[in-house]
Amino acid sequence: MSALTTAEAPTTAPPSPARTVLRWMLSFAGFPLGGFAAMVIVGPVDSLGSAVAGGLLTGLVLGAVQAWALRLGGRTGTCWALATAAGLGVGLTVGAAAVGFDTHLVDLQLQGAVSGAAVGVAQAVLLWPRTGRWALVWPVYLAAAWVAGWSVTTEIGVAVGEQFTVFGSAGAVTVAVLTSVLPLLLCTRFGALPADRTGTDAR
Repeated sequence: MSALTTAEAPTTAPPSPARTVLRWMLSFAGFPLGGFAAMVIVGPVDSLGSAVAGGLLTGLVLGAVQAWALRLGGRTGTCWALATAAGLGVGLTVGAAAVGFDTHLVDLQLQGAVSGAAVGVAQAVLLWPRTGRWALVWPVYLAAAWVAGWSVTTEIGVAVGEQFTVFGSAGAVTVAVLTSVLPLLLCTRFGALPADRTGTDAR
C-alpha cells in the first residue's frame, strides 16, 4: 500500500471546512450499504467464516465511500478502501468471536470497540506520513465512536439479533458526526489528503 506522503501535494485549492465536513457526513451511507451487501451475499455474522467475509465486504464498501468523501482517487483511494476492508475483516472476526457472536448491548459494544480499533489501526498506517503521531490517536478514537454507533442502534430498537456486520443508519450518522474531526483536521491543520499522482481526485 502506498503511504499518503507529504510529497504528494494537492494541485487545487482545498475545499472549505464546511464543505469538507458535509461531504464526510454523506459517507455514513457506507455503513448501511456495506452491511446490506454483506447480509445479502454472506449472511449473518454467526461464524468465523461469515465474520471474515462479511467484515471484508462491508469494509471494502465503507472504505470506498470514505475515500470518495476524502477526495481520494487512484492508488491512494484504493489503498484506503483495502485498508478499511482488512481492518474490519480482522476486527469483526476477533470482536465477534470474543463475545461468542452474541448480540446483547455489551457484546455489540465490545465487538464495535475491537472492530473500530482494527479499522483505525489500518487507516492510521496511511495517515501517519501526513499526521505523524496524531495517527496514533485514531484507533482509540474510532473504537469509542463505533461503541457509540452500536449503542445508538441497539437503544432505538433495531433488530440487532439478526447479526449484522455493522450498526444501522442511526449509528452510522452518529459515527459520521463523531469522526468528522478527521477530515476537518486534515483540511485545517495537516492539509487535505492528496489523490495518487497516477489517479484523479474523486469529485
